[in-house]
Amino acid sequence: MTKTVNLLEYKHNLPCARFTGAQGFLCYYLFMKQTRSIIIIDGSNFYHKLRSLGLKNLFYFDYLGFSKSVCKNTRITKKYFCIGKIRAAQADKKAREMMAKQQSLVTRLQKQGFTIQFGYLLKSDNHYHEKGVDVQMATNLLVGAFRNQYDQAYLISSDSDLIPAISQVKKMGKKVIYVGFQHQPSLALLKNCQNSHLLDKSDLLFFVKK
Repeated sequence: MTKTVNLLEYKHNLPCARFTGAQGFLCYYLFMKQTRSIIIIDGSNFYHKLRSLGLKNLFYFDYLGFSKSVCKNTRITKKYFCIGKIRAAQADKKAREMMAKQQSLVTRLQKQGFTIQFGYLLKSDNHYHEKGVDVQMATNLLVGAFRNQYDQAYLISSDSDLIPAISQVKKMGKKVIYVGFQHQPSLALLKNCQNSHLLDKSDLLFFVKK
């Protein structure tokens, strides 16, 4: 009897394909041997960088398509989206609108397979400051490396507080790739990550709803 191996459809940047017999097992073996990657997105930092490029309609930004593009030719084992959780008093209309939008975004990302991790927001001088998100991202790097869940991590953040965690996972044989922005790169992350990819506006237009 001929055994059929049915490769995953649309996942991990691989097209749907069907192979039989030895060819099927070879393709399955190569798929399983493919470089494993995780992607960690600092949601608030990424959003503000996109805004600084003059991009609009960011609520509908295609994070899934962006992740697949960044992690091209690797097998994505985990997608993390880290953000400060908005909490609002009943009387604070603006904050409640922001909270509703965030909840809608979180629901959409969860349906796309993202793991959502919350920090918290502190308000001072009428501005919100994000706390605890860097701890979530550092934990993702360290725990994933310890459990051998990835070969390389794509880090979409400008937070230099992550450097100690990056140094530790590098010692464990993992690669960290800094994904930043050409107009506002983090020199510290450029220096401490093995590889980097700096984005410009043209790299991002495809993922913004027209």
